[in-house]
Amino acid sequence: MNLLREHLSFDQANIVVENANDGKDLYMKGICIQGGVKNANQRVYPVNEIGRAVKTLSDQIAGGYSVLGEVDHPEGLTVNLDRVSHMISEMWMDGPNGYGKMKILPTPMGSLVKTMLESGVKLGVSSRGSGNVKEDGSGEVSDFEIITVDVVAQPSAPGAYPTPIYEHLMNARGGYKAYELAQATKDDTKAQKYLKESLVNLINRLQ
Repeated sequence: MNLLREHLSFDQANIVVENANDGKDLYMKGICIQGGVKNANQRVYPVNEIGRAVKTLSDQIAGGYSVLGEVDHPEGLTVNLDRVSHMISEMWMDGPNGYGKMKILPTPMGSLVKTMLESGVKLGVSSRGSGNVKEDGSGEVSDFEIITVDVVAQPSAPGAYPTPIYEHLMNARGGYKAYELAQATKDDTKAQKYLKESLVNLINRLQ
C-alpha cells in the first residue's frame, strides 16, 4: 500500500467558507478528491473506488468517530495532534467527486487557518490516504482508503507543490512569536485581538 496525497487548490476544490452558530463556528466545504480523471500526480481514481472510500469515512463520522485533519503535508498516515486544525464533519459523493465539510477547530493551527480565511487567504485541500497504483502506466488506483483531508496553502502556479502554511509561517520574521502567542492565548479572548493583528500582518507578508 502506498501513501497517496492529492492536492486541490481553492478554486479547483470549489471551496466555500461558511459561518454557523452566529459566527462562532467556521467551516470549509468543497471537493476533496476527484474521480475518473488523471490528476496532476498522473493517478486516476475510479469513481467506484472513491465512492467506497467516502462511504467508509462517512460511516465512521456517523458512528461518532472524530476524523481530524492537519495543516500542511504530513509525511505519513498518522495524524499529529499538535498540528490539527480541523475536523471533518461530513463527507459525501456528488457526481464523480468526493466532497467534504470541515469544521475549523480552536487549536493553535486552527486559529491560524481561521485568521487566514477571514483575511481572504485562499487555502486548498489535500486528501491523504492509502492504496495501490497499477504499474502498467495507467496510474489507476485500487484498494483506496481515505485517512483524512488536510488544509494546504494555495500553490503559486498551476502544478506547483503547495507551500506548507506552518513552514512558511515559521520562516517568516516574527512567525514563531505568533505561533507561541497562538498557544498561549487560545483561552484568553482579550489577548486574541493582539494575536489577530500580528497574524494579519504576517499573512500580508506571506502573500
